[in-house]
Formats: sequence, structure tokens, C-alpha cells
Amino acid sequence: MDEYYDDLETRSAEAREAAYIAALPAFVRHAKSKAPLYGRLFADIGLEEVTSRTALEKLPVVRKGELIERQRAAPPFGGLAATPTADLLRVFASPGPIYDPEGRGTDYWRLARALWAAGLRRGELVHNCFAYHMTPAGAMLETAAHAIGCPVFPGGTGNTELQARAIQDLRPGCYTGTPSFLRVILDKAAELGADITSLKRAVVSGEALPPSLRSEIEMRGIRVVNVYASADLGLIAYESKAKEGLIVEEKILVEIVRPGTGDPVPEGEVGEVVVTSFNNDYPLIRFGTGDLSAVLPGGSPCGRTNMRIKGWMGRADQVTKVKGMFVHPAQIAEVLKRHPEVAKARLVVDRVEHNDVMTLRCEAAGDAALAARIAESIQAVCKLKGEIELVASGSLPNDGKVIDDVRKNA
Repeated sequence: MDEYYDDLETRSAEAREAAYIAALPAFVRHAKSKAPLYGRLFADIGLEEVTSRTALEKLPVVRKGELIERQRAAPPFGGLAATPTADLLRVFASPGPIYDPEGRGTDYWRLARALWAAGLRRGELVHNCFAYHMTPAGAMLETAAHAIGCPVFPGGTGNTELQARAIQDLRPGCYTGTPSFLRVILDKAAELGADITSLKRAVVSGEALPPSLRSEIEMRGIRVVNVYASADLGLIAYESKAKEGLIVEEKILVEIVRPGTGDPVPEGEVGEVVVTSFNNDYPLIRFGTGDLSAVLPGGSPCGRTNMRIKGWMGRADQVTKVKGMFVHPAQIAEVLKRHPEVAKARLVVDRVEHNDVMTLRCEAAGDAALAARIAESIQAVCKLKGEIELVASGSLPNDGKVIDDVRKNA
């Protein structure tokens, strides 16, 4: 039985990077010529220059948090789609609403790789409990199973008694859906006395998978692997049987950047997941997911050689309101650009005697004069006064937070 879905999973880091870089110029040219938004964003960018990782990092980040407004201004896809709606296979809606296109072709969202890594092989029945209504999750997993050659029972969500009965009757080997709904089905089956021991593996996504929930499911004889995917990008990263981090999908390029910026962070530092997806229908280039994660060092024990990330570690969208004015991570990044002496900073927003107070904690060696200059920059950029606290290098937590609003805890 083949361990790997294809040879891409075990190529060298140098070969993988060379393939990404070789594909970039034509892909960026395609996006600029076919997707109106990129035509505007890249109007002054010489496409012959986008031939390196460094050049890619100079391109603007388009963030998921902007999509609702962009799609309202330029329906249906905000100028990001390169394929006319008439030529798509399906259109979905995610909460917001945000509308997502599905082009034609096998395994459009590339999730077959994740199912294969979980041990799924041709002929095994999949009990798919992702939603089929409006959102693409159900279709994402179903088309991936079909690409491997697996039949699918479209269970969808809800109807837990019927779900348990169907598993007992049909004897599927694999569950796909959220981990919390699997636990609900397991509890219902126990209540009914239904035999669902045919389930040996579960591929879960759509919500956090705490160790306690994973353990509870696995104690019932079901091996659980986690998948990180989104409606706009498809598969981003997946867990193998080694269960040591999530392995980045082969046909996308992932960066971890400082929230509010497009600047890559050092390996191991928590930042926002930014993805370039080589999808000709929906050519998302430097797409900011709004999710926090960090790169893990080294390769996976399973033998797959691509970058590994820790998985979902929270949200990068840390906009907060202080004294009636919004403060954005990008503004803090602008302050830091003015003061290269500062290695890292975190804005703590608190309430003291019913008044909002901002304190910018900066990892920097300096004195009162430096603190005064940083305070002037905060005033200029944020239009609000802030206190400055200089702290030792490495003392701020590595959790991706740029703005920490502690007022709700006060």
C-alpha cells in the first residue's frame, strides 16, 4: 500500500521551492490579466520581477476580512475570480456572507491528499457529516473521496439518531465532519445500542480539536486526524498519522507574517497564515486567512518533507476600539517601522478608573528618550496617546498578539 499520495510529498525542499518560483511569474500574469482586482493591485508591478520569494513578499496582502465589502462593491467575487460565473461548476456561501466559486475538475479543493494521509483507500465507504447546504464543506470532502475512488454517504448535519442507524447498517470505515458532531453521534449510538464499530478513522475539521476531545474519540477505537482548510483556499494543511503538526498542502505556498502587515516572521514565531493558491479559477495571491499559526522546525516523522505548521492558534484580526477610535495591528506595525531599535511590541489596552489606557510594551534596549520618541509615533499614527514600557528581549509571549485588549477582564 502506497504511503504517499504522490511524489510531490517527498521531494526536496530545494525542488519544491524551485517549482513554486518557476510557476509564480505566469500565475501572477494570469491573475493580473483575468481578475480585475489584481489588475488594479498589480498595475504598477513589473511581472517579470516576481521571480523570487523576496519579490512575492513585496506584493500586497488581500485579507479575508476584506472580502465582504469587496464582494458588495464588485459582486459576486470582489474582482478576485478569473473565470466567469457562467463557466463555474457551483457557487457557495460562507458566513458573512462571502461567496466562493467552485471551478470544474477533479478534487477542486485538493483534499484527497489529506484523506489519503489519514489512510483512506479506494472502495472504503465514507460517512460525510459536513454540511451540504450553501457552504462547500460537504462537497469539498465528497469530491476528495471520489478522487480516491471511495463511495460517500452524504449524512450532512443533524439527525443524530438516523446518522447512528446509517453507520450501523452501512458499516462505513471513515467519518468526515466536525469532531464535536462525531462525539454526539457516538453518544447517541451508545444510547441506542447501535453498533458503529466499523468506524476506524475520522478526518475532522471546521473547529478546534482540543486534546481532551481527540482522546475521548480515540478511546472508542477511532483514529482522528485534523485538517486545516477553508472555502476560498481549499486544503491548506493536514495531519498525517505521525500527528506532529500539520503538513502544508503541495500546491499552495504558505507564509507566516506579522499580523497587520505582509512581513514574514522568523521561523517559530506566531503570525498570520498567508497563502498563495495556484488556482486558475480563483487565483488568490498572498491571501491573508486571518488565522494565527507558526512554522515547526524540521520534517515530519512520516517522511513528508513540506513545511509543517502548528495548526490553528487563534485569530489575527485584532482590531479594537479605544476612546471611540479603531486601532489596527497595521498601525502598530507602522510605529515599529519608525523605530528599528524595537524588535517586537504588543499594545495592551486596559481600563483604569473608567478610562481607556494604551500601553505599548516594546522589546528594546533604550532609555526615556527612546520611549518618548515611540510615544510621539503612537500619537501621530493612532491619533491617541499611549504609554511606553520598554521590556527585555524575549519577554513578550510568542502568541501572535499585536493588540491585547484586557478591558473585558478588568
